[in-house]
Amino acid sequence: MAIEPSERSDIAPFRVMEVFEAAERRAATGAEVVRLEVGQPLTAAPKGVIASAHQILDNDRLGYASTHGVVELREAISAHYADWYGLDIDPYRIIATVGASGGFTLAFLAAFDAGDRVALAIPGYPCYRNALDALGAQVVPLMTTLEDNFQPSIELLEQAHAEGALDGLVITSPSNPTGTMLDEATLAEILDWCDERGVKVVSDEIYHGLTYGAEAASALAYSDDVLVVNSFSKYFSMTGWRLGWLVVPENFVEPIVRFAANLLLGPQTLSQMAAVAAFECHEELRRHRVRYSHNRQILLDGLRAAGLDRLAPAEGAFYVYADISHVSDSSTTLCSQWLSELGIAATPGTDFDPYNGEKYVRFSFCGGTDSIERGVELLAAWHTSSSRGV
Repeated sequence: MAIEPSERSDIAPFRVMEVFEAAERRAATGAEVVRLEVGQPLTAAPKGVIASAHQILDNDRLGYASTHGVVELREAISAHYADWYGLDIDPYRIIATVGASGGFTLAFLAAFDAGDRVALAIPGYPCYRNALDALGAQVVPLMTTLEDNFQPSIELLEQAHAEGALDGLVITSPSNPTGTMLDEATLAEILDWCDERGVKVVSDEIYHGLTYGAEAASALAYSDDVLVVNSFSKYFSMTGWRLGWLVVPENFVEPIVRFAANLLLGPQTLSQMAAVAAFECHEELRRHRVRYSHNRQILLDGLRAAGLDRLAPAEGAFYVYADISHVSDSSTTLCSQWLSELGIAATPGTDFDPYNGEKYVRFSFCGGTDSIERGVELLAAWHTSSSRGV
């Protein structure tokens, strides 16, 4: 009798990677591909990190590191919170993780039990929804709209809580896929609401440092009883180094370290040791943000010129979330058409919203400016030909 995978193996796919693979296959044929689908910075790790990694490789045996995280790294992250947010975070509360993905998995394991009701905004990062589902939690969708900035509100939380007491809430500011943010007053109000009801909050802050107006506020400014997820992948441009961190309440540290020891051991020693230098590279990293800001404006203007003018405001991160329902009834079909006919790779909203995602497409603007310019040029031509019925 053939063995079968577990029921939890029927986890939903991360569709953006399917788009990525389709774009790779097209590129392998030599055809043009304009990459607007993946949130992967064009740039390499900061020069100081690379130099440090070379030195470490030449001089260190690189054995196992503490599952909790290299002390020097946790101290550097603590200093980062003092520098950016004026917060005094004990390095003990900081845990190095295998990217933000490893971080939120550990946070979910430590915070929630099977059957717990955990709310999150829709549209939102699909892997949070899928991981919670695989761990046996009950995902409670908060159906947000452009009118409420695609972010949770007290009204939505009250409605969800009335249907059954919430055990948890995942917030993301700036958000993937919408780029929208919670303002400080709303963030504080939501955290107070959760505290009064014993709702555990996991705050995704991996796009901090990538904002185009007001700076993003950390949930840690309002409460120590939150689990914060962050990463070196986005602002620090270190996706392939697979390094992130958690900041958690003191009573969560030991359980999470135990989970990490049993499941992952911890992130690569080289990544941890070299990443200490990242906090000395802000001048270089701020130049990346200048480019992102320039790309953002090109994309916003270009999408509007192409008839796609129902856009989330893209306050942070490096995405524009566009309503395409007036030009197509299926973002999946439209993105497939764009890739095959125009060479544009973009992500259907179905990855982020299983209910209304066919009405939306996510565009990423963290690539080269020439790619953004080429993308909007192709979309403008598509709009012109579509308008003429060609």
